[in-house]
Amino acid sequence: MLRNIPGILSPDLMKILLEMGHSDCVVIADANFPAAACAKRLILLEGVEVPALLEGMLPFFPLDSFVPHPVTLMQHLDSEPTPEIWQSYDALLRRWDTDRAFREFRFLERPAFYDAAKSAYAVVQTATTARYANILLQKGVV
Repeated sequence: MLRNIPGILSPDLMKILLEMGHSDCVVIADANFPAAACAKRLILLEGVEVPALLEGMLPFFPLDSFVPHPVTLMQHLDSEPTPEIWQSYDALLRRWDTDRAFREFRFLERPAFYDAAKSAYAVVQTATTARYANILLQKGVV
């Protein structure tokens, strides 16, 4: 056992986050994401919601300050409302990004987001069922 590690961060996830190097990406995926088809490394966190996972991860995870957009979301359709979950992501990122690497989201259309997930270091699939809840984080340096 270790102290001060949130229980929401499984040992497998902590190992992946520690293995990742500067500029490696991790996708935190919703329950509908084709994670098994896209992932080089897949971690299933059944029963875990994306905002809670971000709350547990972001204190330990530096964002890449060498790129303009270290955080990417899957673009919603113009005919759909802006997903409410994005507001919680924005608040969490602004709270925990002490290096101020996050300025605004980058958006990728669904096929391009899937391609980015295929090249990501890992995909973490959660139980979140909110639409467009997928988020890609690019790791920075400590």
